[in-house]
This record gives sequence, C-alpha cells and structure tokens, in this order.
Amino acid sequence: MALNPNKDLKKYFSIHEVAKEFGVAESLLRYWETEFPQIKPHKAGRNVRQYTKEDIETIRVIYNLLKVRGLKIAKARELLKSNKEGAQSNTEVLIQLREIREKLIHLRKAINHIDVDSLPDEQQ
Repeated sequence: MALNPNKDLKKYFSIHEVAKEFGVAESLLRYWETEFPQIKPHKAGRNVRQYTKEDIETIRVIYNLLKVRGLKIAKARELLKSNKEGAQSNTEVLIQLREIREKLIHLRKAINHIDVDSLPDEQQ
C-alpha cells in the first residue's frame, strides 16, 4: 500500500512520520505512550503503530509541555489529567503566535530589501 502524500486525506500516520514532524526519535514517542495514557495509537499487524490526527494533537500538547515549556513528565501528566482543554488551547495559541512571528519576520525581510530610491515620488 503506497503512502498518501496528501496529509489532509490520511486517516493514519506512521510513527516515523509523527517523529519526523516533531523532530524527535521514534523511541521517545514509544516512551511517551508509557508515561501518558492519552496517547493510544491504533496497532495494526505486528504491532505497527498508526496515529490518528487526534493522537498527533495530543502529542503536540505533550511536546509543548515537555520540550517547549520545559516541564517535568510528572507535572505535564498532572496538567493533562486536570486540565487537558486548557493545555490544548495554550498549545494552539502558541502555534498561532509562532506562525504570526514567522510572517512578521518574512515581512521585515521584504521591507528591508525594498530600494527606496526606485519608488515613485508620491510613495517616498
């Protein structure tokens, strides 16, 4: 079965794809499964893990708590257990802020490359 390159149409993702998306080792994802009961990938034949989009969003929240915010596993587990919606919305806000930051950096670079002398007089 060939991999579908259009990620919007895919139902399941391999552990390799998920690890690559987050820049972590596959073994780390398997370890997180043992530490966080919220991560429950479907296991196909020969225990091949198949992650859904929901699984990936849960991993995104855990990644944010552990790698971005620097929390210990026990604290992240406690936060997820007591306030999953809050942790998830914080992660979504951080993702949006990073995207806005990237756009602003791109705009600044574009502005810095504009040659003011070549603009018509009314635009200077």
